[in-house]
Amino acid sequence: MSGACEHLALRESMIATARRMNASALNQGTSGNLSVRVEAGFLLTPTGMDYDSLVPEDLVLMRFDGSHEGRRSPSSEWQLHRDILAARLEVGAVLHAHSMFCTTLACLHRDIPAFHYMVSAAGGTDVRCAPYATFGTAELAAHVLAALEGRKACLMANHGMVAVGRDLAAAFKLAVEVETLAAMYWRALQVGEPVLLDGAEMARVLEKFKTYGQQPTPPSREA
Repeated sequence: MSGACEHLALRESMIATARRMNASALNQGTSGNLSVRVEAGFLLTPTGMDYDSLVPEDLVLMRFDGSHEGRRSPSSEWQLHRDILAARLEVGAVLHAHSMFCTTLACLHRDIPAFHYMVSAAGGTDVRCAPYATFGTAELAAHVLAALEGRKACLMANHGMVAVGRDLAAAFKLAVEVETLAAMYWRALQVGEPVLLDGAEMARVLEKFKTYGQQPTPPSREA
């Protein structure tokens, strides 16, 4: 299958997720973007289009050499998505948003430290803030890729946040979790500096997270 109908179900899922980003206040307007890995490269949301107006044919098929096909121009952050997917082969989806609390902390160039054990959901003992670079540049992509080393999410100075996952659902779930953590941390900072968990405790939590949420396989119903 080729053309606009290729990966139809995945394109529809991306549009639904993009709309859910705005409905959940994870994003506003057209500022965020999504990508999902496919055989030929990756599908990416187009630049500057209202999510409510998107149809499957509007999503752009990007190749890792930077070329693309489709009737729309790709998101200005295509290099960011391309470089993450190229370097992190376990990643199937990338979500970028300008969520309110993540962006607030990013404008202060603050990491999210180990103030709460759920910081481990992002893969480490903190959520780093990548240095600032102009949007849509290779420099920004390099900064974000470095901040994501050993992590599944990061903040972007004076910009927003990025979350990655094995698929769209995982990336969205993590983005919501990181935004919730950012909101908690911001609120705690209004009172004072939060007490941080030490390295030993975070190591224990990270170990527990290796099996967190995993359910046993149901027994067979064979007669």
